Amino acid sequence: MARKRIALISTGGTIEKTYDELEGILHNQVSVLDVMLASLLLEGVEIVRVPLMNKDSLQMVDADHTLIARTAGAMADAYDGVVIVHGTDALPATGERTHELVDPPRVPIVLTGAMRPYEMRSTDAMQNLVESLLAVQILEPGVYVAIHNTVLKFPGVVKDRQRGRFVKTT
Repeated sequence: MARKRIALISTGGTIEKTYDELEGILHNQVSVLDVMLASLLLEGVEIVRVPLMNKDSLQMVDADHTLIARTAGAMADAYDGVVIVHGTDALPATGERTHELVDPPRVPIVLTGAMRPYEMRSTDAMQNLVESLLAVQILEPGVYVAIHNTVLKFPGVVKDRQRGRFVKTT
């Protein structure tokens, strides 16, 4: 079986927030993705990390969404799949931009994130990362979000803030 090469683009977001004990708040200062990946058995998969930015998605501007989309497009041309780790608040904007700029992609591009940081005891971070790594290997080419045991295809994905879930509007 051929080894799958997956580009993992990190952009920050809640999944990567760490606690700053001096300020008493969570920050996007360092990535925890290497720690998360080291705990997984990823036989037959090679993960190539692409640290793009480390931002809370609420701080992202249009240029950030475009940079992420263009980077994902370039990685889609070179790898067997692309996973984008992203903050959930602006994840739909990046998914839509990626769908617009990289349509159709050669391989699946899967966005994921978490509602609670990896560092928290009760977190959805590991589940969502694992789901996205599996989804990117089995989905048809396209742009998706994989989170909370759900995979949705762009366009038309939004965050339902009342339920803390992503839903399809179209």
